[in-house]
Amino acid sequence: MPRALITGITGQDGLYLGEQLVGRGYEVFGLVRGQSNPKVERVERLVPGVVLLEGDLTDLPSLIGAVEISQPDEVYNLGAISFVGLSWKQAELTGETTGMGVLRVLEALRIAGGNDLSRVRFYQASSSEMFGKVRETPQRETTPFHPRSPYGVAKTFGHYLTVNYRESYGLFACSGLLFNHESPRRGIEFVTRKISRAVSRISLGLQESVSLGNLESRRDWGFAGDYVDAMWRMLQQDSPDDFVVATGETHSIRELLDVAFARVGIEDWSGYVRTDPRFFRPAEVDVLVGDASKAREVLGWKPRVGFRELVEMMVDADLATEAAAAGQTLTDR
Repeated sequence: MPRALITGITGQDGLYLGEQLVGRGYEVFGLVRGQSNPKVERVERLVPGVVLLEGDLTDLPSLIGAVEISQPDEVYNLGAISFVGLSWKQAELTGETTGMGVLRVLEALRIAGGNDLSRVRFYQASSSEMFGKVRETPQRETTPFHPRSPYGVAKTFGHYLTVNYRESYGLFACSGLLFNHESPRRGIEFVTRKISRAVSRISLGLQESVSLGNLESRRDWGFAGDYVDAMWRMLQQDSPDDFVVATGETHSIRELLDVAFARVGIEDWSGYVRTDPRFFRPAEVDVLVGDASKAREVLGWKPRVGFRELVEMMVDADLATEAAAAGQTLTDR
């Protein structure tokens, strides 16, 4: 039975990946931070049989202990301070967790493995935010990085560290340059989930409006469940490499609003959306769209869930949750 260690297992990617690995016959270990973590129950419910280990990306000894206990064949480093907007407010914490956290995981593998890294395969969750002020469109594996946030800078640091350990120690290390990927499990602080939840509450009469930042920002949005499959595929190859994972389509926040509000029967949403300068970034990333040709050709991967289906999935899930919480019954849609 193969063994996998997942950092960030409480996040949307960790949950989907854990489910898929269990389904493939893996023994799954998940790193959780702190005692009485409120997300533990959700992990245990969605990923039955998971073994949870206490650890923190800011604490090297705990990571060494997690590696020694789990003895993993594969390690997926998904843990991070992942909300871009927060990274300006907590830049130091973002650097320590999202950037230096990668170094600590890699060092834990090196130390626990006695410098023999040949048995372990490592996946690093890199990000399209590393491209930032893009040099070419669409973005591919060879596109130069120009990150525009502390989060993007920290992810770039972690990405190059992964390349360095691959070249220095022979570690089977892959980075997935994942473009925006969402799901009903996305945190409510992210704009996609903020919108899907607000739309559901507005349609149920529980909320009057939603405040957003730049409605013209364009992103390449896919489904998280599809993207974690690409992570696994990377670690099954004969040699390690880095891959862009994306849909190749770009959509604006306005388009996302169109689809989300239409799902609840509202065609003109202008009266429900407020623009608030507090939600504008200090340095904006206007357009991101990825070229996943390499992932298609080498990994045999392609996205299955399209943009409209993704947004409607998120709205439907939030409708059900919010209606149940309010004691309301949804009519057939």
